[in-house]
Amino acid sequence: MGFTINHDDSEQTKIILESLELLEWPTVCSHLSTFAVTQQGRNKCEGFDLPLDISHSQELLCQTLEIGSLDISLDGGISFEGVHDLENILLICSKGGIAIGEDLLKVADTLRAARKLRKLIFDQLIRPRLSELLKDIATLPDLQKLLEFGLDEGGRIADRASSKLSELRRHRNSVRFQRKDILQDIIRKYGGLLQDNIISERYGRPVLAFKAGTSDQIKGMVHDSSASGNTIYVEPQVVISIGNRLAKIDSEILDEERRLLADWSKEVGFNADVIAHLGEILLQIEFALSRARYSKWLNGVPAILDEQENTLFEIKDFRHPLLVWNDFHEKNNTVVPTSFDVPSDLKVVAITGPNTGGKTVALKSFGLAVLMAKAGLLLPCTGSPRLPWCKNVLADIGDEQSLQQSLSTFSGHILRISRILDAIAFSPGTTLVLLDEVGAGTDPSEGTALAMALLKIMADRARLTIATTHFGELKALKYSDSRFENASVSFDSETIKPTFHLQWGIPGRSNAIEISKRLGLDSEVIKRAQEFINPASVDNVNQVIKGLEQQRKRQQSAAEDAAALLAKTELLHEELLDRWQKQRQQTEKFNEQGRFKLESSIREGQKEVRHLIKRLRDQNASGETARSAGKRLRQMEKGYQSDRRIPHMPGWVPKIGDKVRLSSIGKAGEIISFSDNGMQLTVLCGVFRSTVSLSAVESLDGQKAEINTTVKVKTSQVSKNFSLVRTKKNTLDVRGLRVHEAEGVIEEKLRNCSGALWVIHGIGSGKLKKGLRKWLDSLSYVDKVADAEPHDGGSGCSVIWMIE
Repeated sequence: MGFTINHDDSEQTKIILESLELLEWPTVCSHLSTFAVTQQGRNKCEGFDLPLDISHSQELLCQTLEIGSLDISLDGGISFEGVHDLENILLICSKGGIAIGEDLLKVADTLRAARKLRKLIFDQLIRPRLSELLKDIATLPDLQKLLEFGLDEGGRIADRASSKLSELRRHRNSVRFQRKDILQDIIRKYGGLLQDNIISERYGRPVLAFKAGTSDQIKGMVHDSSASGNTIYVEPQVVISIGNRLAKIDSEILDEERRLLADWSKEVGFNADVIAHLGEILLQIEFALSRARYSKWLNGVPAILDEQENTLFEIKDFRHPLLVWNDFHEKNNTVVPTSFDVPSDLKVVAITGPNTGGKTVALKSFGLAVLMAKAGLLLPCTGSPRLPWCKNVLADIGDEQSLQQSLSTFSGHILRISRILDAIAFSPGTTLVLLDEVGAGTDPSEGTALAMALLKIMADRARLTIATTHFGELKALKYSDSRFENASVSFDSETIKPTFHLQWGIPGRSNAIEISKRLGLDSEVIKRAQEFINPASVDNVNQVIKGLEQQRKRQQSAAEDAAALLAKTELLHEELLDRWQKQRQQTEKFNEQGRFKLESSIREGQKEVRHLIKRLRDQNASGETARSAGKRLRQMEKGYQSDRRIPHMPGWVPKIGDKVRLSSIGKAGEIISFSDNGMQLTVLCGVFRSTVSLSAVESLDGQKAEINTTVKVKTSQVSKNFSLVRTKKNTLDVRGLRVHEAEGVIEEKLRNCSGALWVIHGIGSGKLKKGLRKWLDSLSYVDKVADAEPHDGGSGCSVIWMIE
């Protein structure tokens, strides 16, 4: 049901269970269970214990987020195929019993699935919480191989399980064929005495259908006869001894099979604690996956839990999860979100408003939000919800009337509230109390007095109390005690329907007279009712509430106008910034044009001076003055050119996987690794590797890397062509193994392998290669599988690339 009992006191236990039932928490857990994969996972979702401290809640939330992120990133999500509930099997084996082959095969399947899940999930950097769970588990590969070697699909004990069993079964088949041949000879010899030519079976013995009255013509044992008496079923005398021999062989086979099952069951029993721990870890991971998938379905967001008691409750646009569920299945879209913003200094919130207006839904929504955050679920709301971790969530909702116990509605409420007060005293800590129609069911004046006194006490003892009420006097508590606040569910008096929106800071108005009038109640009754009401007090209160509602609308309108103005201002700012950028570009372009004109005029001046020098030389005059002027003009040109702003072009930055050329030998190769300081790199040229300095290589287009260039080495981005050289370490020979045996060996090798893996399986009949290829295609972490190069084995060897 999803709860934890903190103590053994029956009354305290009762109120905790009642509160969860009243908030419909078991229904939420039932919805959560539909996202589980296995039956034990569904049972866990429906009966898990709520955390006892904030650290456990935060742990559950982290697990939810980690596995949810992984589940979304995988095509088809995380698979729990092969995981079974082993509790009864382990119980049998641990007590010395003998499990059947099918159950032992479930153990092997679970061990295999656990190893795959560990390999998929384990990553201490990305998923530290889940990796911590998986860090110390043992998947017992030897036990798995033992069981899979000895058992065929369906749990049948394989012939290969023992040489004795194989020999007995071979001998049994030989004897059966011998008996069949003898019976076929009898059929051919006595065909005229037979009703048909079929070898039947009666009581485990082979019989032939002879005509009645022919039993004296063939020796044998009559095992049965037809209903009409026209046919008798006879086991010929010559095969009776063979049948006895087969029975003995069958008995020996059963003894050998029982011995093998006993040995395997003993191994399982010896490792029962390890397997049980493994099953518990798998269950926790499936529980986290169920929470993640349910949260994703709700479009939930993670809540920020605070250990401090005096922390605000801030939940925006929360959608009641049960209403979301109903809307989804009924194809509606009518869930009205509710926001809760309770400052840290507030202790009591009084919600008022008409019946069927949504007060109780708001009350339950708040309680479920706290419970979901406590259980590690994401909340179906927007923004970043924040709330304190609540040790106790206690509720009094609904009618507690009981004819059997002679309890009125009022008495039932009082008994439940009494248990709530006892629970707070017995288990101190951050407590949320939810009260529906507090003080109802008795004289209004006395009920009001009790409600006011109770809420005052709750303000002293609980972190937050939310109460729904129709008593007008409770609305005034806010103005005499700063720990109190009002809220109301809005009501449209024109349509006579509630809007289900929760308004904070404003008490609800009385709409009984107005609703009655619009529903057509006799005008005389309406008039008399208005006369009985104290006009001064009621009109005054309603006028104040109406004024507050109008003020709230004005403030909301002003806030919307301010938001629109802010948006326009931001757009204007972006437009001005864009214009400024364009203006700066135009200025730079203009300056560039000016420099170009200046350089052109300098060149024209040089040309003119050269012409002048030539003329002076032609006239045998000294050209020293002209040469000095030309030199000066060249200096001016260089000065102007140095002022030009040449944008800095970043140098070539090599990275892993780039094709480069070794300057010393002129050969091209591929970068496969860098040194720690990035100043040396290893280049793969054909089948040879060479470690050189950064200055000894260049790009294929001739660019050199700057010596001060910082080379970023990302090992996770190594090219898939990294391990293109077959070595002893990355080569595995599985020839002679069966498919399932080879799978286990290859999977262990892949766990510690980086780059490509060469698997030699031979050619033969092709069954081993075909089975391995089919299995490898189903692995999410395998990128591709292809035949090796001819010099590496060709079609008799497969190369496996894993996804980096």
